[in-house]
Amino acid sequence: MGLQRPLPEDTCDVTTADDDLPAASRQMTSSFLTDVLTGLSAPLKQVPPKYFYDEAGSHLFDRICELPEYYVTRTELGILQDSAADMAQALGPGVLLIEPGSGNSAKISLLLAQLQDPVGYVPVEISGEHMLASLEAVRAQFPDLEILPVCDDFTAPFTVPTSSRAPSRRVVFFPGSTLGNFPPHDAVELLRSFHEVAGPDGALLLGADLRKAPEIVLPAYDDSAGVTAAFNRNLLVRMQRELGADLDADAFRHQAVWNDAESRIEMHLVSTAAQTIRVGGQCFEFAAEEPIVTEYSYKYTRERLAGLATEAGFRVAQVWTDAREWFSVQLLTRN
Repeated sequence: MGLQRPLPEDTCDVTTADDDLPAASRQMTSSFLTDVLTGLSAPLKQVPPKYFYDEAGSHLFDRICELPEYYVTRTELGILQDSAADMAQALGPGVLLIEPGSGNSAKISLLLAQLQDPVGYVPVEISGEHMLASLEAVRAQFPDLEILPVCDDFTAPFTVPTSSRAPSRRVVFFPGSTLGNFPPHDAVELLRSFHEVAGPDGALLLGADLRKAPEIVLPAYDDSAGVTAAFNRNLLVRMQRELGADLDADAFRHQAVWNDAESRIEMHLVSTAAQTIRVGGQCFEFAAEEPIVTEYSYKYTRERLAGLATEAGFRVAQVWTDAREWFSVQLLTRN
């Protein structure tokens, strides 16, 4: 399904020159092209949201997290600030903390500061340069912590590097409601992969956005400053740069809609006129107002999330929420 590649501390190959791309980068480019060709060939055109996160996209997402409309990050940070000590007590001493999709590593510091004698931290991120830059602050705050970064796509199998000290247990930390980007069947498969990564006696500390009124949710995905729109259109810019796609990124507009029946936000890139995208030796015709689906963001009830966890072999051990119950951080343990 994907390259499995452990990387030692301080190494994360992010070379981008075509002539000397490492195997992992070539694999990633190949997967990007395959997913674009497959997605644009579908009756409802789509591109997976994991391709948002090149270096430019990662920086744009950091800006989104600071927007007044984007309640998700500040609400989860508030939960971590209030309850990280309780979470650390529930996790126990000597854990190896693994964070798929680590991004800017902002939330991990709140948890690391409360953990008792953690043996190491394994961030897993598809955007290597962004990850390594963000780890500077973590290294400065926790100079004695062994950090083992992995440049890889966490939706495919990856190998967890071996820490110098044996952990008491592995804990997968998956904040930020990223699970909501996956349709229910795929979400269960992702949770199953984390179940395997956690191993015997392991656990998953999961961030999940809870269902709430659409008038609260929608502005978080269509902000007045247009940062989310730029983040969405950057996917097209990346297709031009990395895949040589012949397209006009300005001929697509950002759209966010609430699908109540599915309890999800849908992000689209909508063609503003009839046009053709050429990529990978293929042509894809667009009618005016035809969308590319770029992201789903499911909003869960507690019951629905518990059902997904059960299907994946977990049980809900503890739940922490904000006072309004807009967001939750849930401790899932293996059955």
